[in-house]
Parts: sequence; C-alpha cells; structure tokens
Amino acid sequence: MKETGNLIVDLTFDFSLKIVEFTSKLEEIRKFPLSNQLFKSGTSIGANVRESQSAESKNDFVHKLKISAKEAEETEYWLLLCKHSEHLPDPANLLEQINRIQKVLSSIISTAKKRL
Repeated sequence: MKETGNLIVDLTFDFSLKIVEFTSKLEEIRKFPLSNQLFKSGTSIGANVRESQSAESKNDFVHKLKISAKEAEETEYWLLLCKHSEHLPDPANLLEQINRIQKVLSSIISTAKKRL
C-alpha cells in the first residue's frame, strides 16, 4: 500500500490496485464487459479522491468526493453481481474494502459540508 499519511488517498489507491488484479481474473474467464465496467468505476474512486486534494475551493473538494462516492456505489453494485453469480470469482475482500471506503468518504463529505 502506498502510504501518503492521508487515509482516504491510501485506501483508494490500495483498492485500485486490487481492482486491477480482480479485473484481470475476470478477463481470464473472458468476462470483458463486466471487467471493463468494474475497472472504470473501481479505479475512478481513487482518481477523484486524488483530484479532490487539489480542489479549487471547498465546494469543489466536496463535489469531487461526491463523484468518488457515486463511483463507489457503482463499484459495489458490480462486486455484488460477482458475489451472487455462480460463475464469477468471489470479491469478498473487495466488498469489505469498498464498504470502508464508503464510510470514510461519507464522513469526510459530511464534515466538509459543515465547514462550508
């Protein structure tokens, strides 16, 4: 895990790495559309969190984190599809991680909104 000292940046970077690994497994079994969707949403979370670190204003910061939260919701959806399908790898650890990320994002967004 890349350590920046910023919890959400570190969590989402580590999660992105694991998404890359998991989507490679999906590609091995030729589940390309699902792999592409999961790759895009799963890595977008961290990209938007990183972008929020250079926000132009507090509103921009909150907006970018809300985009990350939406991408996290979409990612959770794709992971749940994998979990409940008989023919796809189990993403149990990824589901635990996305839930933690969602809680941290929610907390940061809530705190930042109070400071607007």
